[in-house]
Amino acid sequence: MDEREIRLIKRAQEGDGAAFEALVQMHDRQVLKLARQMLNNVEDAQDVYQEIFFKVFRSLPSFRFESEFATWLYRIVINQCLNYRQWRSRRRFLSFDSPHEDEEAGANYLPPDKSPDPEKAALNQELRREIALAMESLSDKQRAVFVLRHFHDQKLQDIAKTLGCAEGTVKNYLFRATQRMQEKLREYKS
Repeated sequence: MDEREIRLIKRAQEGDGAAFEALVQMHDRQVLKLARQMLNNVEDAQDVYQEIFFKVFRSLPSFRFESEFATWLYRIVINQCLNYRQWRSRRRFLSFDSPHEDEEAGANYLPPDKSPDPEKAALNQELRREIALAMESLSDKQRAVFVLRHFHDQKLQDIAKTLGCAEGTVKNYLFRATQRMQEKLREYKS
């Protein structure tokens, strides 16, 4: 944490709304990106995004500077997303909604295709869809570790702090997630 972030946190803990807003602005893009990748749906991520910052606002007085603020924040994001996924799966079971409603879900995992080649664009769209389906096959913890490691460049020890588990457990989740992704995407391997 840099000095500016520390000052903003302390001021926000004392009730300074402008300081809290500045903290939100510092982290909102990463929070939304992580939520999108965890939930595989833009609309769901936007819903959870609001819940996340409401929870951060309520919990901020308990932040004790024992870890990086981003680690603490990512833990809230992961927990809110896992809770939302559980709620969504129960709702789908009861309402018969399709488990793969978001056709653009895979767009979270690859950069946008700027190629004018329609065949390449179609292949990239298919790959995005397959990545999204492969990500859905991971357990919640495997997905969290995989996303934090590969899409947010988090170190294993930071992921362990975020998830509140041992680094060896994180390695196990990452190994199993990587194996699962390779298995699901085998035909796309070049």
